Amino acid sequence: MKLKEGSVVYARIDHKAGGKEETEQDGQDCMAYWQNLAKERHAVAGIFGNMELGEMHGAMVLFEAKDMEEAQKIAQNDPIIARGFYRYELYRWNVAMVS
Repeated sequence: MKLKEGSVVYARIDHKAGGKEETEQDGQDCMAYWQNLAKERHAVAGIFGNMELGEMHGAMVLFEAKDMEEAQKIAQNDPIIARGFYRYELYRWNVAMVS
């Protein structure tokens, strides 16, 4: 699907859940999860922080889902969430402008 004005996607905002630090493998598992999902639906992800300095404060993922229930399942099945490294907030996001 090509995003256009009026599209609906879901925004997951991630925040560190505590002192537990994820490994490189956890990050790779997370990336593989989203890359697999992106084969069937629009998804874009990014990290808050300075990657060059190894500072990661959280992340955001925008993705398609048929409704909030499906979006919650997708969000919770991400290994980085399921393993307790991050907590998240999930929002329905209505696209108002695309350029």
